[in-house]
Amino acid sequence: MNITFNGKTAIVTGAAHGFGRAISLALASRGANVWACDVVGDEVLETERLCVAGGGTCVSRVVDVTDKTAVDGFVGDALDETGRIDVLVNNAGGVLGQVGRPLEEVSQLEWQKIFDVNVTGAFLLSQAVAPAMKSARSGRIINISSGAGLGVSLTGIQAYASAKAAQIGLTRQLAHELGPWGITVNNIAPGFVRSNPATERQWESYGEEGQRALVDRIALKRLGTPDDIAHGVLFFASDFAGWITGQVISIDGGK
Repeated sequence: MNITFNGKTAIVTGAAHGFGRAISLALASRGANVWACDVVGDEVLETERLCVAGGGTCVSRVVDVTDKTAVDGFVGDALDETGRIDVLVNNAGGVLGQVGRPLEEVSQLEWQKIFDVNVTGAFLLSQAVAPAMKSARSGRIINISSGAGLGVSLTGIQAYASAKAAQIGLTRQLAHELGPWGITVNNIAPGFVRSNPATERQWESYGEEGQRALVDRIALKRLGTPDDIAHGVLFFASDFAGWITGQVISIDGGK
């Protein structure tokens, strides 16, 4: 299966590290004009450097995906520069440094911040790229959720599990709304991957016994890598997935 994106434009959010960086590199190495964004400026710039060093094309920007004005400006710049938006990967999200606590101790602001970055961000980016994709009668939107959206969060963070479940619901709804224009909308639910500082802290918090127990629950008896998630994105973004939409694929080593 030879997957290429020559001449196509791909937007990747949350591209400073982990999944977002791996996805950006995978798309750029296959010919896509990647527009990568994050709120962490130095790290998303490093993603750009790595893409270019690998022979690809990448433009990085600092963008808060919960800010509609910033999102519209970023997408508008990409469209003005390249004339098209072919792929959107809504990867921005996470737990924002929060940890699991009893329900009654969680503030509304803490709840809302996680919901905004994981769900509202995906909504705003999808809203911003929709006109160009509709005009082209083609497009790929891939949302990165989590196993927490299909079950429970290993962190015990109520907002995170709820937000990822909501993002999966948004995926299915947009698939039906945008399908008549040839736009597919799909979702990847990763299992636990040591991909960034937050997941490293989470991994260390389990201790040796908890780490062994987590791996033992995985059918393949090993943790995955950011590249495993990127490979799923490549498939959904490719022509090989042209008749697949509204779907969620768990990339988790088997549960």
